[in-house]
Amino acid sequence: MKILVPVKRVVDYNVKVRPKADGTGVDIANVKMSMNPFDEIAVEEAVRMKEAGTATEVVVVTAGPAAAQETLRTALALGADRAVHVECDMELQPLGVAKLLKAVAEKEAPQIIILGKQAIDDDANQTGQMLAALLDWPQATFASKVTVADGKLTVMREIDGGMETLQMSLPAVITTDLRLNEPRYATLPNIMKAKKKPLESMKPEALGADIAPRLSFLSFAEPPKRQAGVKVADVSELLAKLKNEAKVL
Repeated sequence: MKILVPVKRVVDYNVKVRPKADGTGVDIANVKMSMNPFDEIAVEEAVRMKEAGTATEVVVVTAGPAAAQETLRTALALGADRAVHVECDMELQPLGVAKLLKAVAEKEAPQIIILGKQAIDDDANQTGQMLAALLDWPQATFASKVTVADGKLTVMREIDGGMETLQMSLPAVITTDLRLNEPRYATLPNIMKAKKKPLESMKPEALGADIAPRLSFLSFAEPPKRQAGVKVADVSELLAKLKNEAKVL
């Protein structure tokens, strides 16, 4: 069984991002970039499936500039077998990424596609669902436990009312939640081995996918600073402020 794992290169979660002075975007010059944390969980789960004998091959894929190959090498160091890089310097939005992944999936023919539920830069939480719709595959989002047996995929996921268990046939799309696993660290020997693992590059045109942006961003700005709180003497004063100042009553 082959597993395809899409990964994304994002600003490291420890970095405080700031908008550009002209408000046209986010300033990412000279900031640390890393793999999207939810995608790290997806890679870890796929590698665990291979180690358990459930999967035979783990293929990672990303779309982005040449620098995104660093993210693929990280995934290879974590245990993936080979990588596919769709080299693209233009802005990619969830629908465009889903179309690229659909084309790659049709080429690679995986039985499972597992990816992070969202990226920490745009927080869209759309790519996995769009990909499943384009492929017409069953999907399970926000997975906190994944089991494969007898050609069926069983996924436990958290919902507002508690836990939900889904079972579906393969092929299928899974998006990962934080509680699915704890990703491993890449060891130095594995980092060195990753440099020799296969990495295929291609252009979006070769996949025949329409990745033109559908959305336009008007401006970027930091949220307004939160005003200082005040202490009230009693419940009557609190109710008065909620009614007259906050106007929520």
